[in-house]
Amino acid sequence: MMLAGFVFLLLLTDGESSNSNCTYRQLFTRLYPKGKGQNTMTRPVTIHTTPTEVMLDVLIYAILDLNEKDQKFVSYVWIDMHWKDEYISWNEEDFCGIDKILIPTKQLWMPDLTIEEMTEKDKASASPYLTVFNDSEVWLRNDMLVISTCKMNVYKFPFDIQSCNLSFKSAMYSDEEMQFFQIGNSSRSTNWTLTMIRSQSEWLLINMDITNTIVDNFGLNQSMLVYTIHMKRRYVLYIVNFMLPILFFLGLDLASFLISDSGGEKLGFKVTVLLAVTVMQLILNEILPSSSDRIPLIATYIVGIFGLMMLSLTETILVMYLLEKDSKENEPNRDQSLSEDCGDKRGKVSIDDCFRGINKWIQSACVCDVSAGKTPPEVLPLPQEGSSSQLMEESSDSEKLREMVKPPSLLLNSKKEEAKPAGYWRRVCKRINTVFFIFYIISASVFLVYMAVCWNED
Repeated sequence: MMLAGFVFLLLLTDGESSNSNCTYRQLFTRLYPKGKGQNTMTRPVTIHTTPTEVMLDVLIYAILDLNEKDQKFVSYVWIDMHWKDEYISWNEEDFCGIDKILIPTKQLWMPDLTIEEMTEKDKASASPYLTVFNDSEVWLRNDMLVISTCKMNVYKFPFDIQSCNLSFKSAMYSDEEMQFFQIGNSSRSTNWTLTMIRSQSEWLLINMDITNTIVDNFGLNQSMLVYTIHMKRRYVLYIVNFMLPILFFLGLDLASFLISDSGGEKLGFKVTVLLAVTVMQLILNEILPSSSDRIPLIATYIVGIFGLMMLSLTETILVMYLLEKDSKENEPNRDQSLSEDCGDKRGKVSIDDCFRGINKWIQSACVCDVSAGKTPPEVLPLPQEGSSSQLMEESSDSEKLREMVKPPSLLLNSKKEEAKPAGYWRRVCKRINTVFFIFYIISASVFLVYMAVCWNED
């Protein structure tokens, strides 16, 4: 009876001891007997010449922003790192098949990973745990809000494709101490990213390229893993909200040729349209960076349309000036035409009366004044022969006198014949409008075709 009780107590003790090895606490106590890791400060290698190989996998979870003005790329990434800690290992059979354990990140050494393009500190909270496997492998998954620099080429904005780099390297270790390698290839990372991505803002992810290189960092050769993210802009919104309105303004400016040039409505309309294009240009200036190497095509597009509208406005000003000149020249002609008949009649009446008086004076000049009651000593007979010649001479003298006292209305008429005919500048303006309208259509068409070809170039 006592023997049976002793055997039962022994089995119970063995069961408790075996069950105690099946807990994570027991495994952690085995790994860290003092409750704190001993290898948190140095690289976990037994031979110092052996480099620590870090396997890296980066997935883009969200593209939050790509600021053209500030040249910044804001993304939310998932980073998986794998490396070996040669001081940690156990036999899973001794712990009821436990092959991995989660321990706090402060209990273990981790690579000092940094992103070369990063400009602001990571605002996302770091993962508090990492996973340790029984074969000395350590796995850390972390989320990062990365705000990095990205040199953008906005020459073909908004039909541009941007490429931003995320370069992962160690902050202090050289390539002889730490080396980075990618997990899988570029196509695998691209497919996983396209599957996992949740937000892309105004961009569409095309693919990701991975490059493993050695860089010289102030005399220290370091291993670097470069992820190049290629993105394409969604241009539909920019076409609808920006490019089409400017094209519509060009159409309105073209339609303004149907407005009459006589009033000031056409000039005011053209100025208003030109100011609207200026506002669109100011909006574009707030979007595009001022440090661009080449003038963006969309800036050329706006400046070209602005130039066409400015030429159209200049042509309108010229036409209105010529029409005003024509109206000023026609005003005295109208006054002359209104008073022409009256003046001619007055002139003719006065001249005829004058010459009748002269003829009477000539005829009465031959008769002497005789007092009353006296007879003239000799009455001169009127010439009979050559009377017709005398009359011809008198008529010729009257004609000469009439030419000498030519009325003012005839003088004005002679000047009027030397001046340009009425409506001359109006006809010139009509020709200018026709020629410029044809030139405007041809220039606008050639310019738009040229811009389309430039945007479609590779």
